[in-house]
Amino acid sequence: MDNEQQSGDSTDRSDLVSEDGKNSKSVLCQRCGSKVLCPGMAVFAEKELFLPSMRKKSGLSNTEGSVDGDTLTAHWLVDDMYTFENVGFTNDVGRIKYLICADCEIGPIGWHCLDDKKSFYVALDRVNHA
Repeated sequence: MDNEQQSGDSTDRSDLVSEDGKNSKSVLCQRCGSKVLCPGMAVFAEKELFLPSMRKKSGLSNTEGSVDGDTLTAHWLVDDMYTFENVGFTNDVGRIKYLICADCEIGPIGWHCLDDKKSFYVALDRVNHA
């Protein structure tokens, strides 16, 4: 039990990542519980990405100057936008589109660079698993 308490915010990933490196549970929106991904549809990937603080879509596209947010490294990687059960995209922010919940529009829960059509990242810390 001490090991779990020491990890703090980071979730124990052994119950989230299957032996073949895929998500073993459904990925859900933290706010409304809407299903973003079904089990086995994404691969665990470590990539350092900056995501602005969570807010409604209207607040995401109006970011001027410096932006509050987090640099996150644990993500679910999806290679096709049609793999998602339920996800929305913001307007372009430079060469980036942020992923949001399509139902309640909270986000960003993930990141997509327009230069790489096959990489959609969903941050483990921005979603729930069930």
